[in-house]
Amino acid sequence: MTHAPTSRLYFLDWLRIAAFGVLVLYHVGMYYVSWDWHVKSPHAGPAPEPWMLLSSPWRLGLLFLVSGVATSTMLARDAGRGWLRARSQRLLLPLACGMLLVVPPQPYFEVVQQHGYAGGYLDFLRLYFQGHGGFCRPGAGCLILPTWNHLWFVAYLWVYTLVLWALVRGVPAALERAAVPALRLLRGPALLLAPLALMVAWRGMLAPRFPSTHALVDDWYNHAAYLSLFLLGAVLARRPDAWDGFARLRHAALVLALAGWAMLALRYTGWPGAEALRGLRPVAFGTAQWCGIAAAIGFARVHWDRDHAWRRYLCDAVFPVYLLHQTLIVLLTQALAPLAWPPLAEGPVLVVLTLALSFAGYEGVRRVALLRPWFGLARRRPSAPLAAAPA
Repeated sequence: MTHAPTSRLYFLDWLRIAAFGVLVLYHVGMYYVSWDWHVKSPHAGPAPEPWMLLSSPWRLGLLFLVSGVATSTMLARDAGRGWLRARSQRLLLPLACGMLLVVPPQPYFEVVQQHGYAGGYLDFLRLYFQGHGGFCRPGAGCLILPTWNHLWFVAYLWVYTLVLWALVRGVPAALERAAVPALRLLRGPALLLAPLALMVAWRGMLAPRFPSTHALVDDWYNHAAYLSLFLLGAVLARRPDAWDGFARLRHAALVLALAGWAMLALRYTGWPGAEALRGLRPVAFGTAQWCGIAAAIGFARVHWDRDHAWRRYLCDAVFPVYLLHQTLIVLLTQALAPLAWPPLAEGPVLVVLTLALSFAGYEGVRRVALLRPWFGLARRRPSAPLAAAPA
C-alpha cells in the first residue's frame, strides 16, 4: 500500500466498499431470521438476530454520510445544471434498470412462498407491470408493484442529492458557512454526543409514528436520520481536518456502540428485566447508530487511509454488485433449497456464490458500452482502455 495524498480521503472509499460487503452478509442473514423478508429459510428463527443488530443500526447511515461527502466534493467543483443532469442519469438509469429487469424475481419468489401464488414467472411479470395490488397478508399490508426493494437507497440518495444541489445553488457558500460552527460544535466529546442526541431524538419521536417503509413518500423517520447524516457528511467534506476528531475518539465510540448493541440484544437473552428497559431502546439504537458510524470512520481514518491497486477496481464494482446481489441471493436460496443443507453450511455458500456471481456480472457489464450506464458505471470513451482487475 502507498500512503494517500492529503487531497484524497481514501479511507472513505474503503469504508464504502466494506459497508457494501457487510450488506451482502446482512442480506444473506435476512434469509435466516424471523424478520420480514422476501423469502425465508425453513430454519429461520431469532437466533442470528442479535448478531444482525451489530451492523443494522449504523451500516446504511454510514453509507449516506459517505455519499454526502462525495456529493459535496463534486458540487464544490461543479454545481451547474449539467452536473445535476449527469448525476441524475448515474442514479436513475440503474434504478430503472433494477426495477424493470433485476428486482422482479424477488417479489415473484416472495408471492410464491408467502402468498401461495401458483402462476409462472411470465404471468407474474404481467401483474408486476400492471401494478397488481392483490398480494396482501393480514397485518402486513399489500405488496407494492412494481417495486425497487433494496434499491430504495438509490432513490433516497437521488432525492437527497436534489436537496443538497438546490441548497448549494441557492446559497453557494452555505456549506462553507455551516462547516465553521459545525466543527466548533463537534469538538472533543461533542463529536460523539451531539449527533448521538439527534439520532436518539429521531428514533424516539419519529420511529414509533413512522415505521420504516422505504417507500419514500411516508418514510419520515428514515428521512430524518438519513438526510441528517447525508448533510453532515456534506458539511464535513468542507473541513478535512474534522476527520482527525473521529480518529481520536475511535475507541470511546466503539465502546459506546457495543454498549448500545448490548442493550438492544438484551431482549434475546431471556432476562426478565429486559422488557422493563424497553423505553431505553431509542437511546440504545441511537447510540449504536451514531457511535458505530463514528467508530468505523475513526478506525478507517487511522488504518485505511492508504491507496492500493484494488481500491479503484472495487470502487468501480460496488454499484453493479449492489444492484445485482439481492436478486442473486434470492435466486440462490431457491436453487439450494432442495439440498436441505443446515444454515451453517448453506449460509457461507450463499455468501461466496453471491459475491462470485455479482462480480462476474460486473465483469460482463463493464465490457459492454451500452450496458455500463444502466448499471451505474461511467460511459467509457471509445479510446479509453478497460482497467484490468489487480492480480
